[in-house]
Amino acid sequence: MRDFQSIIYVLKEQVADGRRERVYDKDVAKLLNISQSKFATIKKRNSTPFVAILEYCHREGLCCSEIFFD
Repeated sequence: MRDFQSIIYVLKEQVADGRRERVYDKDVAKLLNISQSKFATIKKRNSTPFVAILEYCHREGLCCSEIFFD
């Protein structure tokens, strides 16, 4: 299972969608439908927002194993 930083990296790749532009934490927070301040707290505590990520996967029709596992 990936660690928190790796999961965030994968989510940032999802946001970038192959483009070569920089993706910020605020973009990931928006993707997960959580506030920037809540995301910052989650990141500081190094705790993975599993529910928000699972809801994102369901909404986008993605397999969550692509995000959580190598």
